[in-house]
Amino acid sequence: MRASLLQIAVDSDESVENRRERVAALVRAERGAADLVVLPELWPMGAFAYEAFAAEAEPLKGPTYEAMSAAARDAGVWLHAGSIVEAAAGALYNTSLVFSPDGELAASYRKIHRFGFDKGEAVLMAAGEDLVTVDLPRLTAGVATCYDLRFPELFRGLVDAGAQAFVIPAGWPARRRAHWTLLTQARAVENQAYVLACGTAGTHAGVEQAGHSIVVDPWGEVLAEAGPGEEILRVEIDPAKVTETREQFPALKDRVLGRH
Repeated sequence: MRASLLQIAVDSDESVENRRERVAALVRAERGAADLVVLPELWPMGAFAYEAFAAEAEPLKGPTYEAMSAAARDAGVWLHAGSIVEAAAGALYNTSLVFSPDGELAASYRKIHRFGFDKGEAVLMAAGEDLVTVDLPRLTAGVATCYDLRFPELFRGLVDAGAQAFVIPAGWPARRRAHWTLLTQARAVENQAYVLACGTAGTHAGVEQAGHSIVVDPWGEVLAEAGPGEEILRVEIDPAKVTETREQFPALKDRVLGRH
């Protein structure tokens, strides 16, 4: 499976509409080069641009949905379109969208763990409740978002739901980049699963972003890692390696606590 992680730079000088068009063009450019394309968290306005959340919120099937659905269809790819600020039932959610190659919505996920310690996203957005997986060709992917990465129980739940890979869009701060690298490898090793984690570049509301999107294999080996700026990270992954790893080193079978 060929995967492309589009590490988008988010800059306040670029309008949401222009960035949406630009990102759609980048997705279309992956036609023939990728089977799966992944975008970062809240790339339309930036994960730390809290003051823009209400103004830029959209219904699930709003302008970003329409643009990404068309881009996925035109490119003929599975597209994890990162996340949007979703307005629904009087609340805001950090909602990820996954599209199939025909442009249909294959899955959506409302971020469960909200970042901010009683401010920012933690108070502006409602929490999701449901674990989400999506069946890709030869691989079941669990969906998580940014701060979720710090909560291993979520990933255990996704493994119990059949996940063999985790796709994680993020807007991770540069000052905690070491945690980003450590946690992506830890989630891969402890769950014997691929991790495809796509972050943003640039600066959101004065918060410098880490970039360094990363793909980790089920043994914890880093297959590819981006730099700090806008970049397309391309990598090939072998879905069979998950089964091979779990058979060769069957640690998951020895779980005692929290097994379902």
